[in-house]
Amino acid sequence: MRIHSIKLLILLTAITSSGAFGAEPKGAGGKLHPKTLYHNYCSVCHGDRGNGQSRARNSLVPPPRDFTAANLQLPRAYMITVTRDGKPGTAMVGWKTQLSDQDIAGVVDYIRSAFMQAEASHGRALYQKNCAVCHGDRGQGALWAAGNMARPPRNFSTAAASKALTRAGMIAVATHGKAGTAMAGFATQLKADEIETVVDYIRTAFMQVDPASISGTSAHGGREKDAAPDGATSIKVDMSLPHPAGLSGNRARGETFYLANCATCHGAGGDGQGPRAYFIRPRPRNFTDAAARQTFNRPALFAATAKGKPGTEMPAWDKVLTAQEIADVAEYVYTAYIQPKPTPTSGKAAK
Repeated sequence: MRIHSIKLLILLTAITSSGAFGAEPKGAGGKLHPKTLYHNYCSVCHGDRGNGQSRARNSLVPPPRDFTAANLQLPRAYMITVTRDGKPGTAMVGWKTQLSDQDIAGVVDYIRSAFMQAEASHGRALYQKNCAVCHGDRGQGALWAAGNMARPPRNFSTAAASKALTRAGMIAVATHGKAGTAMAGFATQLKADEIETVVDYIRTAFMQVDPASISGTSAHGGREKDAAPDGATSIKVDMSLPHPAGLSGNRARGETFYLANCATCHGAGGDGQGPRAYFIRPRPRNFTDAAARQTFNRPALFAATAKGKPGTEMPAWDKVLTAQEIADVAEYVYTAYIQPKPTPTSGKAAK
């Protein structure tokens, strides 16, 4: 089917494109946390929870690997090789031209500690043996400790904790302790890699991770949100201009494609509230925003769809779509969200 073929090609192109998900350029190895790298490069196929439950699973044969499967046996060296070089006969491409060896090892270790049961069990065991007595079985702080310590143990399950605690800071505290509290350092009891394992377990199991730290704002120049279009309030844009090259967009075809491929970020209502939007910085475009409705005419939508936007997770669709297909989706966005027509009413008006 045409849409399925397009979706597969889009996914494969997006996966192999260094800018498709806001990833840093080649050579920036080690700057992003492995969790961010997983989101930017892997989650589109393997899912946000590593279980293969992504939108790609219906388009790829064989489907993406489910890292959470019971009794899964994948040696670390094998996973590093597949991540680096790809796997023939599948949609798994090699990342050696876009990620450093350090990054590849880091994202593999993240997958193993966050999703694979044997590795997750190791982190859980370390936590239960060394941390749970004060921080509680669920990271919320043990009741006895809260009532008997001048400064209660950290509650890892709060949004405030996820906002305040960085991975590096947690590793430092777990290693050396924290002055003025009952938190002792574990450098004499645990190896460095065990401390990292238990910290990653805490962050994965208990912490409500801040979306900005997941999506990698450093990959977007540190911007917390997308800026309004240049000149949105000072330049009069001709909203009646047609698509370029004499093209006439087909709204129905555009709607089908938008809902299958764009709504996951931009939302079914065009408001930028798609199911993946919470991961993304800058946030996906809200087409219903007043500034967008004053700025994005058909040529602007066509160009934005075709060329994408550097520094964001908006890819260049002209790599996989024809000019007509781009005009179709731009036409749908324009008529559905930018300049929506009033919904027809039937029957007599209410008195």
